Formats: sequence, C-alpha cells, structure tokens
Amino acid sequence: MATIRPPPDPTSRSRALTSPAPSEKAPATVVVLASGTGSLLRALIEATAAPGYPARIAAVGVDRTCAATEHAAAAGIPHFRVALADFPDRGAWDTALTDAVAAYEPDLVVSAGFMKILGPMFLKRFGGRIINTHPALLPAFPGAHGVRDALAYGVRVTGSTVHLVDEGIDTGPILAQEAVEVLPDDDEATLHERIKVVERRLLAEVVAAVATRGIVSDGRKAVIPDERVSR
Repeated sequence: MATIRPPPDPTSRSRALTSPAPSEKAPATVVVLASGTGSLLRALIEATAAPGYPARIAAVGVDRTCAATEHAAAAGIPHFRVALADFPDRGAWDTALTDAVAAYEPDLVVSAGFMKILGPMFLKRFGGRIINTHPALLPAFPGAHGVRDALAYGVRVTGSTVHLVDEGIDTGPILAQEAVEVLPDDDEATLHERIKVVERRLLAEVVAAVATRGIVSDGRKAVIPDERVSR
C-alpha cells in the first residue's frame, strides 16, 4: 500500500484533472475513499465484478490502517493511504489527498464510510461527482450519529440516503433515498445493520445509474436522468 506523505516543496500544486466522460464503451472510473470495516467498499467491489456493470474501481484511498485496504488487495485494486497525522495541517493533507485521487483521473469519487471532512481543494477539483451515503433520511439526522439520533427522537421510519458531497455536513443534493422501518425493540446496532443492507444495494444502484446517465443539478437539487429519455 502506498502511503502519501508531505511533498518536499510545500508550495507544490495539484495537477489539472482531465477525466473522460463515462460512455457505453468504457466503464466509469471510480476512486473509493474509506476509513473503517469496508463493508460498503466490499459491496461495491462485488457489484463492479458483475458483467456489464458500468463502472470500475481504479483505486481505494484510506486515511488510516483499516480493513478497506484488505478488501482492495484481495480484489487486486490499488490502494493508498493519506493520513492527516502525516501532514503539518489540513491544507497540506487536502492537497495530498486531492493529488492522490487525481492521479487516477476518476469520473466519480465514492465516500464509503470515509471519516474525514473533505477539504476545499478536493471539493473544487471533484465537486459534483463525489457520492456519499448516510444512514438516515436526510435532511433529518445528519452527522456521525444519524442512527442513534433517529432512535432518540422516536421516529417510526428512518433509512438510507445517497447524496452528492458539498461544503456542509451531509447537506449535498440528494440522489436517492430508501426508507427502513424502526422496530419497537430496535437498538442502534440492530437498526444500523438493517440500514446497511439497504445502503449497500442503494449505493451500487446509484453508482451504476450515474455512470450510465450522469447527474443534472441546479446546485440544490440533483436528478439522475430517467433511462427512458437518456441518450
């Protein structure tokens, strides 16, 4: 696994990214960012292995030692680490992560349980094509404890959201949502596990749809064009 560390020259800048648009002939190139167990990554690896799936994972990036790199290695996918602790500040880390991802010229970046807030340089470079999942029906219960907060509030229904990433915390345009019923005897673990089942499938479906048909967004709302009218 490659570990990205600060460049010798602190004034170095990112290269410009020129990524080809996804097409029917070439699968969309995806870089996945992860921090934990890699269950979302594993589900996406399985999806991309299916014949005809319109995207391929070019690389997996992590910010710490975690199981995600094991899943990547088992699938023969390149992986790299850009750890915040290896850099003097968040700006330097942001630059390094941006450069590391840009090297693969991705059409899409998928945040699959990546537990760091993406920086302004990264958002400027890849804005409009960073996809994230959240275990609640946004805009309700954003942040790191969406499942716990939903239970504490007493909602009867929560779910999974797949959305674009913007400068806020889980505030980007929503691409897809699916509801999950909250059962009377649920605790955080049991509810989260049922949400994860939906989340894994929904993410794979959204990545395939975006790779095939793209996204139309006005900044606040985003729509994946209907396949019946796409070209």
